[in-house]
Amino acid sequence: MAAMAFPRSILSLLAAAGVLLAPLIGLSETKPRTGMLPYVPGQFLIAAPTMPDPRFARTVIYMVDHSAHGAFGLVINRPLGIGPLDKLIKGFGLDPGQATGNVVLHYGGPVDSGGLFVLHSNDWKGPATPATPGPLAMTADTEVFKAIAEGMGPKRRLVMVGYAGWGPGQLEQEMARKDWLTAPADPDLVFDDDVATKWDRASALAGITL
Repeated sequence: MAAMAFPRSILSLLAAAGVLLAPLIGLSETKPRTGMLPYVPGQFLIAAPTMPDPRFARTVIYMVDHSAHGAFGLVINRPLGIGPLDKLIKGFGLDPGQATGNVVLHYGGPVDSGGLFVLHSNDWKGPATPATPGPLAMTADTEVFKAIAEGMGPKRRLVMVGYAGWGPGQLEQEMARKDWLTAPADPDLVFDDDVATKWDRASALAGITL
């Protein structure tokens, strides 16, 4: 898989780490199209056992958006490390407030490795949280960390470094090569701590017997 950055017109929507990411790429066409592979926003994209790109072997990606303009997703089963939540919030120049405990940083994908993205439950949405299909929300704005510090942020969340991106038609080509499987997204699978089995469980959702 070529982890291609979005065209400049899409990249212009992505600000520096901790700053607004909105609106996301077009959401108007999300239904299957006759004779063509369907778009899969709000679903799991699962690396096939035959995935040719070692960077994406056994990855599970939550697809934030997918349309004629390209695709944007976040890998959910590649934790990078763990550290104090209050220090992460302080790093944005914010008062950590009620924030306690640790936060696990996850590898979201190879694009924009300096950007932070929070994949989270729908119980909280900020002004910079774009409307997207599917059971989860995504925010790339310091507002989410401010809400967490105040004890009012999303109850379930993954903090990501980088994202997986495809240009127009690129993901469809990879799907046609059967590099990827798709399955309905399961929020419990996204947020649970059993990282080692996420690929196996997501593959089972896609109907693959391993």
